[in-house]
This record gives sequence, structure tokens and C-alpha cells, in this order.
Amino acid sequence: MRMKDQLAYMIASINRQLEAELEERLRPGGVPIEQYRILEVLDASEPAAMGEIATQSLIEAPTLTKIIDKMVAEGLVYRAPDPNDRRRVLILTAPGGKALFKRLRGVSSAQEQRIVDLLEGDKAAKLRDLLKELIQ
Repeated sequence: MRMKDQLAYMIASINRQLEAELEERLRPGGVPIEQYRILEVLDASEPAAMGEIATQSLIEAPTLTKIIDKMVAEGLVYRAPDPNDRRRVLILTAPGGKALFKRLRGVSSAQEQRIVDLLEGDKAAKLRDLLKELIQ
């Protein structure tokens, strides 16, 4: 089987294409894709611990720490101790991060809608189910 016909190659290729498209759409807002993903995670489940953010945003923990440091400096997020476990640090969205995410929220939903439209009918739901089976 040729490499470009292998499922893993096709999935990686689509991922690369979708990330490039999302980065291009975020560029006018001056937001790197990783920061957008972090804000998206926090929008869905705030506050969140670093480990939760790393898992959901698909960012390695050491890289995430550097990105969070930058976002704190830019006033997009802030750190706070977990009231239930003082050893644990939680990340919360600052007002500047909330405003930025609100402004850019439609970018990923527009991309999702474009994919659903391309697949027509119930193919998007079937693809989502198939991909869920592969995700561990």
C-alpha cells in the first residue's frame, strides 16, 4: 500500500491542512493556534488545571507552561491556587482573554461547519463516531 493511501497518513495530512487553515484565520487577530485552543478549553471548563488543559488542547506540558506564562504576561489568563488543594494551580480566563475569545469564537465553529457541509448528510456524524473509536 502506498503511504498516501494509509489511514494514518491521511489523518495526519488532514490534521495539518486543518491546522494551517485555522492558523491563517486566527492570524488577523494576532492569536497563535495554541493560545486559541487554551482559551477554548477554558471557555468549556473553567477553571482548569494545567494537566487538563494539556490533554484537551493537545499541547505538551512543558510547552503549555511557557504558553501560559506568555498569556499571563499578556493579561489573557491568570493562575490561582485550587481552594481544595493548595498544591494545585488552576488557570482562569482574565477579562482580556474572555474578550479575545468572544471575538474569535466563530473561527473554529466556521471551520467545523465547513467540514460538515463538505461531508453532506450524516457523513459528518459517521466520521465523528469512527474517529472517536480511534481516539484512546
